[in-house]
Amino acid sequence: MAQGIPDEVLMNTALIKDLADVAKDAALLQGVLMRAQETLVSYAPFTLFPTPVPKAVFLQALAVQTHYNTLVDRISQDSEFLQEALASTIEVDDFTARLFRIHQQILKEGRSQSIVLGLNRSDFMLDQKDGQAASLKQIEINTIAASFGGLSSQTPDLHRLVLKVAGRLEESRRILNNNPAAGLAGGIAKAWELYGSERAVIMFLVEENQRNIFDHRYVENELWKRNIRTIRRRFEDVSKTGTLDDNKNLFVDGQEVAVVYFRNGYMPQNYIFVFSEFTHLAGTKKVQQVLARPGVLERFFPGQPQVVEQIRATFAGLYTLDMGPEGDTTVEMALAEPDKFVLKPQREGGGNNIYGSEICQVLEGMKDSTERMAYILMDKIHPRPVQNYLLRQDAPLKVSNCLSELGVFGAYVRQGKEMVMNECVGHLLRTKSSEHSDGGVAAGVAVLDNPLLI
Repeated sequence: MAQGIPDEVLMNTALIKDLADVAKDAALLQGVLMRAQETLVSYAPFTLFPTPVPKAVFLQALAVQTHYNTLVDRISQDSEFLQEALASTIEVDDFTARLFRIHQQILKEGRSQSIVLGLNRSDFMLDQKDGQAASLKQIEINTIAASFGGLSSQTPDLHRLVLKVAGRLEESRRILNNNPAAGLAGGIAKAWELYGSERAVIMFLVEENQRNIFDHRYVENELWKRNIRTIRRRFEDVSKTGTLDDNKNLFVDGQEVAVVYFRNGYMPQNYIFVFSEFTHLAGTKKVQQVLARPGVLERFFPGQPQVVEQIRATFAGLYTLDMGPEGDTTVEMALAEPDKFVLKPQREGGGNNIYGSEICQVLEGMKDSTERMAYILMDKIHPRPVQNYLLRQDAPLKVSNCLSELGVFGAYVRQGKEMVMNECVGHLLRTKSSEHSDGGVAAGVAVLDNPLLI
């Protein structure tokens, strides 16, 4: 592990076993938890050691996040751009089409909200192919239900303890403080404050059985520290007991709701209705692909060439699959060298992307059909693998070749035309075995991690 944990530690079987026992107990003490079943709780999966990340690239990711906050907000206000960017996608992707119809209906009725809250997470990987220096490349931006801000607030102390027990005091000092839970709650609190009613509550919109509930609770607790009341409701609950008054203020079970915080709602089966489809549409894969076209970023940052350059530097190659010559070229390119690309549908939550030979299988079946317009193609990113141990409940303790993905949390609040808050509020590192192409923590593939800056 370059400039991180040396091989004599990684391969010391007796020490690793002792460290694993210490780490598992520390995870329970620190509250790094997930539900194993409805009535059982386990430690959340995590790496035994933190993963080395170049400091310069890490700082670049933090710096660019506020620009991504601004970009999402400006896209969400640009209905003409959204219609142009998503025109082909909504022809073939019913979920995106339904969200867009809601968007159009709200525009027709007139937006009633002057306060906009965005809680985003930009995901990056370090591209390091052909012996080149590591460069930061965006995977996606999550504009709804961006998770693990709570649990990642607890993992720094966990890895500090493991490193101290392993006799790596200097490395333990390089683990950064990180509290996205407080930062995300700060954005919610600012929006609640601007809403202007101390009686109003924050509503967490959640699913029925929530394995990741402790991740939510850390954000909730930060709000309670500010004496802001929170409630938890499902889509079905809001459908049954939700009402709007004459001013279109929302009430659920008779309680006025100032802010709805989506921790669910990124899959088609979640939706009965949606309160804020603007930022959801802004975070779609198709919009990501269109933003990579020459001149598009300049639309949202006129007269700011440095900002455009900073954002564009994080883009991987992104290619359209729309019908026509350009999309045909993309299909031919993917079929010729599928291992160089990732085929991405308009879905969130992990486990949806298509890789390698499966790209050929999928594209061969739809290359002449409009069905292909529901996807985009992206260059495959090549991070450098490192060795680590992935700790999971009831899993064998073995060293694995691992790949990591860096998430950066952002929070912004806009009132009218004024951006009253725009901050990077923390980070998340997720690591998985290199044998897996896709899948996050919730999908059972990746685990929580911390960057060890080098």
